[in-house]
Amino acid sequence: MPDRSSALTPDALAMMDAIARTGSFAAAARELGKVPSALTYSVRQLEEALDVLLFDRSSRQAQLTAAGTELLVEGRRLLQEMDAVANRVRRVASGWETQLSISVEDILSVPTLFELVQAFCDVRELREGSTERQAPGTRIRLRTDVLTGTWEALVTGQVDLAIGVSAGHANPGGIELRLLGEVPFVFCMAPHHPLASREGPLADAELVHHRAVAVADTAQRLAPATVNLLPGQDVLTVPNMRMKAEALLRCLGCGFIPEPLARPHLEAGTLVQKETARAPTVAQMHYAWRAERGGTAGLGRALQWWLQQLESPTTRRALLERHAGPLC
Repeated sequence: MPDRSSALTPDALAMMDAIARTGSFAAAARELGKVPSALTYSVRQLEEALDVLLFDRSSRQAQLTAAGTELLVEGRRLLQEMDAVANRVRRVASGWETQLSISVEDILSVPTLFELVQAFCDVRELREGSTERQAPGTRIRLRTDVLTGTWEALVTGQVDLAIGVSAGHANPGGIELRLLGEVPFVFCMAPHHPLASREGPLADAELVHHRAVAVADTAQRLAPATVNLLPGQDVLTVPNMRMKAEALLRCLGCGFIPEPLARPHLEAGTLVQKETARAPTVAQMHYAWRAERGGTAGLGRALQWWLQQLESPTTRRALLERHAGPLC
């Protein structure tokens, strides 16, 4: 009987994955560049080593048994872990992360963000032993968050960099913050909204009788923030600021939105800005990352690249202000 430790190889686990994905030994053999009889033999060797049946022989399809399903699930996990180890080793050698995850606050400029992504994808450098410039190979993973959710994504380890966090959160330690800038908010509604014709600043006693449009905080573990909502007020909650602007345009409510996002609509007359009795809302935004003992020199090179871009006042201003088109 084959030894268990020698039977459970990466090739054997990859074979199980291919058979399960393709649904047959023949299709898996084509994918792996082998003949079906070779796969059949390998599966039997694996079954003998583990002393279990991995496939139901009574089915014409490659139907996994319960034991086969368990091996497939654990095998895929082991393959992912082995790949992660290999990636970490390559990072140590090259300094570039295998993946960089970034959380971006929903109110920031999407066009500017993708210009940064494009610039990163265009990075090329000479590698040792090569005469051609090559890309770093770091995969960028973007996500958008709202309010506390952006901070939560960083402190819980879901992302490596958070762009657009406030400074009002308790720092658990080891988090560096840098100022991104300020975003003024304006109170808006459609021209045919009942409040659009009111004179003077709008008091809370009047606003409470009109539906507010709010963007939901994406925090799951930390306490979500509630901003500019009044007790007892009707609220339409949407997942992002672009949808909030659309709701305001459709006269589904009123609310505060970033002035750069509202600007083209205010100029076109499709939204109306009104003053409120409360103080003007200005959001102070930061970007944050986990610090290393050696400062930025101890960080992965992909994160260093992004932090270097964020040092530019022009880049920071564009992230806060440059929204291309009414709802982009």
